[in-house]
Amino acid sequence: MRRALFLTATVTVAALLASCASTPRGALAGADPKAGCEGFKGLEIGAAQIVWPGQRSGSAMVTSATFHAASELVVAERAPTPAATITPAMPAHCRVQGRIAPVDPKADPIQFQVNLPLVWNGRSVQFGGGGFNGVLITGLGLVPGARYDSAAPLAQGYVTAGTDSGHANKPGVSPMAFAANEEMLLNFAYQSYAKVRNVSVELMKRAYGREPEYLYFVGSSEGGREGLTMAQRYPAAFNGVFSRVPVIHWTGLQFAGARNGAALFGEGWLAPAQVKFVHDAVLAACDAADGVADRIVSNTEACRRSFDPASLQCAAGASGANCLNPAQVRAIQTLRSPFRFPFALANGVVEYPGWGIGGEDTPAFGPTGGWRAWWTGNAAPVLPPVPANGIAWVYGAGAIRHFYARDPNADPRNVTPEAFTEWTKVMSSIMDSTSPDLGGFHARGHKLILLEHLSDYAQSPYAGLQYSESVKRHMGAGRANEFMRVYAAPGVDHVGTGAPALVDMLGALRTWVERSEAPINLQLAEQDAKPPFAVTRTRPLCEWPKWPRFKGGDANLAASFECANP
Repeated sequence: MRRALFLTATVTVAALLASCASTPRGALAGADPKAGCEGFKGLEIGAAQIVWPGQRSGSAMVTSATFHAASELVVAERAPTPAATITPAMPAHCRVQGRIAPVDPKADPIQFQVNLPLVWNGRSVQFGGGGFNGVLITGLGLVPGARYDSAAPLAQGYVTAGTDSGHANKPGVSPMAFAANEEMLLNFAYQSYAKVRNVSVELMKRAYGREPEYLYFVGSSEGGREGLTMAQRYPAAFNGVFSRVPVIHWTGLQFAGARNGAALFGEGWLAPAQVKFVHDAVLAACDAADGVADRIVSNTEACRRSFDPASLQCAAGASGANCLNPAQVRAIQTLRSPFRFPFALANGVVEYPGWGIGGEDTPAFGPTGGWRAWWTGNAAPVLPPVPANGIAWVYGAGAIRHFYARDPNADPRNVTPEAFTEWTKVMSSIMDSTSPDLGGFHARGHKLILLEHLSDYAQSPYAGLQYSESVKRHMGAGRANEFMRVYAAPGVDHVGTGAPALVDMLGALRTWVERSEAPINLQLAEQDAKPPFAVTRTRPLCEWPKWPRFKGGDANLAASFECANP
């Protein structure tokens, strides 16, 4: 690797060596932690300390190291999700940013951030990304799905870390275009997260004079896929993984998402008023079936079996917001149907499951919420997609073009798996986190918690639930139960809106990993996203396939529900 890839004009080899010498082991434990922190700037970590078997990499360099004093909680007025409005209180810490140089000079470096608290608990939490990444994950927020009034991991004494996964979004360039570069594609798929894990361990050793006792990975959506990928491909990397709403069956999601968007073209598109009409009809049919009318469909499986969207079709000659035309009925049926491949993908997977039911008209928070955010949008889909279209069409169309057709001008409605059979198989082997063999992860005593939201329209929650069943078939249900827990939250959207969705999964995971006490009696909370973060409702969080059934009492309290068998 040429020095030009990681040395600036103002940093010489001698300066690097001096910097390393001035950053002794236990650099943050001295009398002047600020100086110890700033001494990390210019530090180089060699490729041999970063790579895993089968990987290639350049060296890592710390480009900035800044000491930050303790700070108070800040809540913003606007953000894409409720949790994103909250900047938690932070302790005094050393904020280290840097880059891992690529092997291919045409590839972007892997950007990383590692936050080192002055008071360390001997543990770390690496945060996953979202969407197609390309933005540096700082590791300064709450754990996905954490209660808004909880302390961030950094404030609990964890070292935290994140990455952009090896490519940076650029103005005027598709966020999927990086897939044309093999190194950036592999870094996005799985390699960058393992490399950054090793960089963070090296920084912990230098900062505190010892290695971490436990390492955790937490992620939601794309970040949830990354967590499962670590458990499957790098079983030694993390002691515990929390994977929330993971885009696990990545290839299937992209083809199914493009298919679902195409079903809305022409007369198939549902206007916002019709989305509300469908949602109200689902509630009328299924809401009270769990024992209480609370605008949450808790027994989703029974509702999926009993509710037929064809019952909403307009009578002959009728039209309007209170009925659906035949194309709209077919679009809903398409959404709820599996996408079947004409050949087996990685790990023998042959289909992507259809989506669930309930939460169709979940109010949007920023750009997120229900069908209008993820599927129908606020305008009929077009090519090229526009911001008013559903996010799934924007993402699905872009992924089909850049990852599978490898043609940025391809019409995703006409791109079929069989037209790109061999390449689709290759992409599946790279991107899909569907291996049911978690034997290496289990053998090391590591633990996995998977959480799906049953009103998720960004990805099908049944992809993760079906994956968990494949693990049980492959390893045996008893063995799987020793290291894996799978939960499903009714009425909750992809980002955690629509129903109680907040729970301390990092605490549950840590207790399981370090004390061998498996999670029991977990509860979901619904909170205001403004201080004092009042709790408005709670529900039991049931292990799949159980669901919360009302047994009497205050419908806003978890104690009034029990986890019922299907």
